[in-house]
Amino acid sequence: MCGIVGILGTDEVTPRIFEALERLEYRGYDSAGIATLNGAIERRRAEGKLCNLAKALKDKPLSGHSGIGHTRWATHGAPITLNAHPHVTEDVAIVHNGIIENFKSLRDELIAKGCNLETETDSEVIAHLITIYLREGFEPRDAVKKTLQRLDGAFALAILFNNHYDLMYGARKGSPLVLGYGEGEMYLGSDALALAGLTNKISYLEEGDWVEITRDGAVVFDENGQIANREVVVSNVSGARIEKGNYRHYMLKEIFEQPTVVGETLSSYINHLQGKVELPELPFDLKDIKKVTIIACGTSYYAAQVARYWIERLSRTTVCVDVASEFRYRDAIMEEGDLALFISQSGETADTLAALKYCKSHGQKIAVVVNVLGSSMAREADVVFQTHAGPEIGVASTKAFTCQLAVLAAFSIALGRAKGKLSEKDEKEMCQSLAEVPSRMAEVLYHDDAIKKLAIDVAKARDVLYLGRGSDFPIAMEGALKLKEISYIHAEGYAAGEMKHGPIALIDENVPIIVLAPTSKLFDKTISNMQEVIARDGKVILISDKEGIEAQGSGTVATIEMPKVNDIATPMLYAIPVQLLAYHVAVHKGTDVDQPRNLAKSVTVE
Repeated sequence: MCGIVGILGTDEVTPRIFEALERLEYRGYDSAGIATLNGAIERRRAEGKLCNLAKALKDKPLSGHSGIGHTRWATHGAPITLNAHPHVTEDVAIVHNGIIENFKSLRDELIAKGCNLETETDSEVIAHLITIYLREGFEPRDAVKKTLQRLDGAFALAILFNNHYDLMYGARKGSPLVLGYGEGEMYLGSDALALAGLTNKISYLEEGDWVEITRDGAVVFDENGQIANREVVVSNVSGARIEKGNYRHYMLKEIFEQPTVVGETLSSYINHLQGKVELPELPFDLKDIKKVTIIACGTSYYAAQVARYWIERLSRTTVCVDVASEFRYRDAIMEEGDLALFISQSGETADTLAALKYCKSHGQKIAVVVNVLGSSMAREADVVFQTHAGPEIGVASTKAFTCQLAVLAAFSIALGRAKGKLSEKDEKEMCQSLAEVPSRMAEVLYHDDAIKKLAIDVAKARDVLYLGRGSDFPIAMEGALKLKEISYIHAEGYAAGEMKHGPIALIDENVPIIVLAPTSKLFDKTISNMQEVIARDGKVILISDKEGIEAQGSGTVATIEMPKVNDIATPMLYAIPVQLLAYHVAVHKGTDVDQPRNLAKSVTVE
């Protein structure tokens, strides 16, 4: 989760490291710190967000032309200044993203050798282990190599050595790391975005790589210690600071960007003139796919759940959906030649990446839906379905989610056509419906003021339930997740028909229930379940189209009228009101919308 950056520069590096950390703060904001070489290793750290580190640097500036920085999502040890990175000894400074699984045994070994470990973190053992090897007479390269051989777990590292002003090391195992090339300068970063303001010439280190960096260039070694040539590519990630514009929060800005970015994403997969889906060139034939395994985490998992409804209905292909963190541990049965489809905004999610490698080793064809083209998953895949959401700064995903749905809708149609289950007429009708999604999204956004008013009462609740059927059931779960993430209100999404099997016991006059009920073939059943809730004094907010709202009549405390669209378009549209409701509830409660407690945008540890 953590963000790391390193610079071997030609002038003061602290301002540029800090600016890079601002781009990386989505990875964690429990604490932050910078270390430079300035006669000795000097360090400034602060608990909490980067504004606290900025104050520390203003009170006590930090000089040096070589430096490393870190913004933390806490794993081992409380999120306090003492546990903040960089971790240092007299000889070494390190920043670390990941988890060292054998840190306890290493820590005991280091203490037995007289090392004074001050923190509760797993990361601190790395600095002390390198220091031990240096004091045993090893040169920096060998000290790093020997240390890496001792570490079990996942890590991305940047390492500075005292009195070595033209030297830095980086290493990656299970966590991403990018090498950047400048004019007389070199850089390390967690991703291309970290280095976007510094250089557009980058290399993606591969699994097990470690690198020796000077201002003249870099030598990359593979996991066997052999020199490896890693391609230098030109990144198109912008270094421009993403601004909120007139919006109060990034999340609100990103919600309102959805008509544009979903439109751009759909346009890259649908030929609107011909009314047909055009996927990227595939290295396999879709008609040969007998089973699709879809794997994701969090919000992306709910996109996968929606895709299951689409794929099975439109192509009659068997679909299995798994939470990535559980998938590898159930010994899934996988027939060689089937398709494994992975969904991740960042393309770096550790659990999902590990599952991808498992599937690859079991002979699966690998496709990924990602927002970052140069990500680890994209580089591992046989085919990449890129979303075009652009940078998403708010930790709670909004536009990335609906762009994932857009891609998955196009894929589902293409698979249905390839399998002969959809006619050309069916494809044209669905493509026309998807073409209308951006304008229909804009219509939904007109309800923002009304939803803002509804949020005042919802914000008083201790518990909130979301109900839906079919492809709207995952949207109900996503709505509940959004509310939990940013308002800290307990919320659950349920299949509406499951209420009578237990959850209905939770209903009373203090529990708001958000019901998603477009007028599809499941509408009547959903409304029947809603009536069961109303009969028990539940406070129902109905989200439906005009026909559905009129058919329901009285009994609800509020309604949100949605456009009437084809079933394949409803999940993308119905995601918006639940996003807006969560947003306005959080604002009313005064929580930190863009950086909610305990969370990070990119989950790069298991």
